Amino acid sequence: MILDEEVFAVILAVSIIASTLGIALVLRPGNIEPFTAIGLLNENCKIGEYPEKAFNESNLRLCIYVENQLGYTGYFKVVYKIASNTSLPTNTTPSPTPIVKEWRFVLASNESIETSVEVPVYCPSPPCRMALVFELWEYNIEEKTWMYTGRWVHLYINITSW
Repeated sequence: MILDEEVFAVILAVSIIASTLGIALVLRPGNIEPFTAIGLLNENCKIGEYPEKAFNESNLRLCIYVENQLGYTGYFKVVYKIASNTSLPTNTTPSPTPIVKEWRFVLASNESIETSVEVPVYCPSPPCRMALVFELWEYNIEEKTWMYTGRWVHLYINITSW
């Protein structure tokens, strides 16, 4: 059986469309899991060269980075705490230590913020090594309460007397 040009063109067109559709279905981005992120940067808002020591009851300047990839606008807060090795947060529970400071942000989907902050550092009896902890929380509109996201960063610092 000999195919004429018209039938061959239709078969070729259907083959190209089917191939293109198959490639598009295979290569399309799948269900990307929504996420939030928090980062800690140095005083110049860069990664690295973090302070290693500070005087008791002094202030440090750092930068906080927060990113919203949840697919909707969110209301977030970053909570600052000073913790020891035994009171660090986990991915499911925040640190039990008291809140020292907090910062709040509204971020649209696919939006991030980088902001300079000044944080106090102290320890009960210097010298000591403490963790400066920054936890990310999101406001849950349905429950009208703040929910811990399980995202946190920390920086260990040696605190000395003046």
